[in-house]
Amino acid sequence: MNTTTSRRPGWWYPYIFVGVFLVVLAVNLVMASSAVRTFTGLQTEQAYDKGLAYNQVLAQAKEQEKLGWTVDAQVVPHDPSNAQRHDADVTVSYLDKAGQPVKGLSVQAEIVRPTQAGHDLKVDLVEKTAGQYVALAPLDMPGQWEISVIARLGETQYKFSQRVLVP
Repeated sequence: MNTTTSRRPGWWYPYIFVGVFLVVLAVNLVMASSAVRTFTGLQTEQAYDKGLAYNQVLAQAKEQEKLGWTVDAQVVPHDPSNAQRHDADVTVSYLDKAGQPVKGLSVQAEIVRPTQAGHDLKVDLVEKTAGQYVALAPLDMPGQWEISVIARLGETQYKFSQRVLVP
């Protein structure tokens, strides 16, 4: 006796659904794993307080604009031959509305690694020539850095920030 059992048409359709769900699950697992491994956890410190003080920031920006100062910041590798250290000479120049150097400032720079915590530093800049302030920044790795400079002259305060690339 020859019994032939044939499968019904479309018997494999449920396997398509299972396969699609397995692919989606695999992609989600890869993405979640990547997100957990690469997120540094960096976030804005005291974001709420900074948000509340935003009107104060805007007022300070208007006062700064009235000064009419021109600021130029340069970051140059201190010793390009040393592959272990990436120290850089930070030079910030200030000119007033008339194009004259701004002398006698108290200048401090905060240098922040935007993608990794634990590498941030503050340096005090000293006046090398009239209106030109310099410091050696002991950076421990190359790449992108955010430099925020605050200059004070009596009650006057001038803030400046710039992203720089250190080779």
